[in-house]
Amino acid sequence: MPHPSPSSWGTYPESDASVQKLSSRLADLPACSGLLLPYGLGRSYGDSCLNNGENLLLTRGLDHCISLDENKGLLECEAGVSLDEILKVVTPKGWFLPVSPGTRFVTVGGAIANDVHGKNHHQAGCFGAYVTQFELLRSDGSRERCSRTQHASRFRATIGGLGLTGLITRATIQLKPISSPLIDVEQIKMRNLGEFFALADETHSSHEYSVAWLDGLARGDQLGSGIFIRGNHLSESTDLGWTSKPMLPVPCFAPSWLLGKPAIKAFNLAYSNKFRGDRHNGREHFLPFFYPLDTVNHWNRLYGKKGFFQYQCVVPRDGDGGPIRELLTHISKSGQASFLNVLKVFGDQKPEGLLSFARPGVTLAMDFPNRGQNTLKLMTELDEIVMKSGGALYPAKDARMRGEDFASFMPALDLFKTHIDPAFSSSFWRRMDLVADG
Repeated sequence: MPHPSPSSWGTYPESDASVQKLSSRLADLPACSGLLLPYGLGRSYGDSCLNNGENLLLTRGLDHCISLDENKGLLECEAGVSLDEILKVVTPKGWFLPVSPGTRFVTVGGAIANDVHGKNHHQAGCFGAYVTQFELLRSDGSRERCSRTQHASRFRATIGGLGLTGLITRATIQLKPISSPLIDVEQIKMRNLGEFFALADETHSSHEYSVAWLDGLARGDQLGSGIFIRGNHLSESTDLGWTSKPMLPVPCFAPSWLLGKPAIKAFNLAYSNKFRGDRHNGREHFLPFFYPLDTVNHWNRLYGKKGFFQYQCVVPRDGDGGPIRELLTHISKSGQASFLNVLKVFGDQKPEGLLSFARPGVTLAMDFPNRGQNTLKLMTELDEIVMKSGGALYPAKDARMRGEDFASFMPALDLFKTHIDPAFSSSFWRRMDLVADG
């Protein structure tokens, strides 16, 4: 029986691909006709993880942790190992991921291919900065050990390279030491965008992790209101053991009206008043701190069968407003705000990858239910603001950006193209070429 074609996390667009399962200690790429693309856990939101009409290489069979140097914190593992599986192995031994995105259900190969970032970008940069080497299997059968000293140009092309330079089979990652699975957390209510920037500046050196949730429906003097969240690993030693709780299930797609504007208003009111006073301090396990959405299994189904778009951009900071103020004002006026409106300041670290997304500035991420042309029109209008400011969109979250815009976001694109494996492609990549050539 053929394996059903996997989808992206946004469940849009639909895709049909032939599935090739990989197994541990892979000798060579499977023999098949057509173009190839690695596929891990499918947490890319748009079509960068899809290969419509071609072949997907399911990497979850590459699931072995090969070695852990408990003194240096160097972990070597196969590319299909998830961040969740890594945490279960290394945290009880006093080590932690140096960078983590907002879900732990991402494979190591996917984290490298999208050069993921987390709440600590302002201090730590992206995931690729902590990859010391990886093995890349090319379609000609060659295996390249890539690092900053061996095949260095391929190393930079593969980090953030969207799976197009070949198949990452294994990688070595430098972990960070911790004394406890707990995080010292402070939550602060923000009345406007100016307070966000003041808190971000105050937090830059004092806290390793920071992020803000915004009320996307707020306007006027309250534009940018929400909750600023910051934290540090607990410095005192505690028991390093932990057990994850069962996830709440979403067994089927919800009706499209469920996440409408009335529900968003109710959620915003409840979340804005989740604690009394202006500040709340406490200690929290790293799971709910880093991965609040992971408590709900298949939470993407809440957006209904039509799926949703995540729109994530980075724009230059301009005082206490500039492009971010313009974006938030436009979204608020549209009435299409989402539950998830996340704002963060990126640091000044130079990214490792030729196509890495994160760069100095302010990043905004929003989830929009797919309401057809109205939603597409809004995002195109947001694109114009991003383009005008000299910002960029995140390919891992995209399902509809224009090819000419993508080319402008990635100044090293022509150099990157010289490293693409001719047997590898994706729905995203072909969409970019078609639009750019048209």
